[in-house]
Amino acid sequence: MYIPAHFQLDMPTAYSIIRENSFATLFSLHDGLPYASHLPILLHSSEKYLYGHFAAANPQWRDLGEQTVLTVFHGPHGYISPSWYETNQAVPTWNYVAVHVYGTMEFIDVQDELVAGLRDMIATYEQPQSGYGLQDMDPEWINGLTRSIRGFKIQISKIEGKAKLSQNHSTERQQLIIQQLEANGGLNEQRISALMKMPFN
Repeated sequence: MYIPAHFQLDMPTAYSIIRENSFATLFSLHDGLPYASHLPILLHSSEKYLYGHFAAANPQWRDLGEQTVLTVFHGPHGYISPSWYETNQAVPTWNYVAVHVYGTMEFIDVQDELVAGLRDMIATYEQPQSGYGLQDMDPEWINGLTRSIRGFKIQISKIEGKAKLSQNHSTERQQLIIQQLEANGGLNEQRISALMKMPFN
């Protein structure tokens, strides 16, 4: 990923972006061509690997072998209009945050580890008050479920984080952008404005 020095994201913030935007895009080569799957992928508490699962019917997993895979976590993003600036001698741009994680994949074949990963997924996304959990499922049903997926771990070899948040503009212009995002924007724009106020900028 092209990352000018002033857009470099520090690792603590990169980890936060991964955790807050964990529905990711996983890229690899399949049959010699680029291939992508859109999957919930979690960062392990050790911060040394990612984990998730494919549907067994998804062909992407079949030829991963030793190749390096790329997982992209998309943070908030938003259009930035030059009409918000103190001058009209400017061009539109797009502010965004993204994290790229590279690594090699290891498949999870131990039943207990695979089920533990599914429990973590449910605990991450399910509302606690819902009461839903694998503890209420028939063991044979769970066995059937685990046969229909391929669980994996990605050993992280490299993380790249980019926060393009108008750092290359003056402080005064950044404040004008934040004001417009807060006044007129949706959820993405509100999140971008909040990130623009963070000290890593």
